[in-house]
Amino acid sequence: MSPGRRAKLVCTLGPATATRDRVRELAEAGTDVFRINLSHGDAQARRPLYDAVRSVAQERGTDLAIMADLPGPKIRLGELVDGDVRLEVDTTFELRAEGPIGDASGATTTYPALADDVEDGDRVLLSDGAVELTVSGRDGTTLVTRVVRSGRIRSGAGLNVPAERLSVPAITDRDRVGLEEVLDAGVDLVAQSFVRRARDIADLRRMMGERVVPIVAKIETRPATDDIVAILDEADAIMVARGDLGVELPMEDIPLIQKQLLRAAQLARKPVIVATQMLESMIAAPRPTRAEASDVANAVIDGTDAIMLSGETAIGEYPIDATRAAARIAEVAEEGAGAFRVSAPPCVHRDEASAVAHAAAQIANDDDAVVAIACYTETGRTAALLSSERPGVPIYAFIPDAAVRRSIALRWGVHTVDVVEPSDTDQMIALMDAGLRAQGLAETGRSVVMAASSPAGQTHTNLLKVHHITG
Repeated sequence: MSPGRRAKLVCTLGPATATRDRVRELAEAGTDVFRINLSHGDAQARRPLYDAVRSVAQERGTDLAIMADLPGPKIRLGELVDGDVRLEVDTTFELRAEGPIGDASGATTTYPALADDVEDGDRVLLSDGAVELTVSGRDGTTLVTRVVRSGRIRSGAGLNVPAERLSVPAITDRDRVGLEEVLDAGVDLVAQSFVRRARDIADLRRMMGERVVPIVAKIETRPATDDIVAILDEADAIMVARGDLGVELPMEDIPLIQKQLLRAAQLARKPVIVATQMLESMIAAPRPTRAEASDVANAVIDGTDAIMLSGETAIGEYPIDATRAAARIAEVAEEGAGAFRVSAPPCVHRDEASAVAHAAAQIANDDDAVVAIACYTETGRTAALLSSERPGVPIYAFIPDAAVRRSIALRWGVHTVDVVEPSDTDQMIALMDAGLRAQGLAETGRSVVMAASSPAGQTHTNLLKVHHITG
């Protein structure tokens, strides 16, 4: 991560970036977290992706995190004749529990109980809203619909109905199998798809047993937006997944909902990712549109912790260019947007540790001689608290455990540094001083604010020190 960029960058691996060389290029272009989508491929095909990220991280001596994205209860169409068909307005299209290969008259779905869940007049969207249907009736297990917006659909296309109608469980059999895979692979974050309520996250966490990793709740349904306060209390982070959210809710509502979700996450001191179609045109073009550049910049100005590229890096023709563009747009937005940035959440000192973090940020912001905040943390909590304060200088988190360093990869403004575990507080301060100088992060004679626990690693954050870098 560039010291000049605070917002993190999540890039999705796929056919366009499924080699070690491509992973290295993505890392060099600014990727902080690599997303592996379990909706596509199988465990055997994904194994080289996990290995490539870990290999490149070791080669570069950097902390690169992996976020595994579980499929969730996504409903899809079955196979279509010739792979795709076009549906025309005012024609009938059947959604069947079973049957032959689909065509323009109808197709099977991956959810046999669909006809039992929806009601006449409900809207059904195919292919992320490219085609719109209206439910007109049912014939046993077959749902009968009328096409109200024409378009082309492909085999396996996504199917969206109002989430509150569905009785499908929040955690599917595919999720259970996928969770076992990603925990065995040692991923750093797990994204949970189609979260509807806080207990969905709690259920997934219980399934992890003793191998608990942070959960990113994907907000892509109306029930999730309604229950966002409880979801933020339960999740470790959230993702504003604008693809399915945009077909679940009116498109004109999405910009304001995005801002509301960002604000709610900031108040809860939880990281948030803004995702879907950030630089969509770069799937086939070497430069983003001006509207896309504004979209990325506005998400950064509004306070997102991370932005995510999906098809741009998974299947696009210009994955490295897209990554560089996203990183550069974010960096420039941060450099010049102070006057436009949303004000920080009100200061709330929940405990001594959060008070120390607030004081550290305040000192760094008020003293021009301070060039950075450094913290020693074994759990990552001190770094998380400092990130939530949004200080005007970089945060360097000295953490002995590599897994902990990767687990906070989404945190705004935090740069992690490998360090040995100190024996006492004096050695902890000396290690941070030496680490800052060795990596060229702070010059001799400059000041940094240090936050940590004393005795080192044995209590909560209770130490605050303005430290002058020695020669």
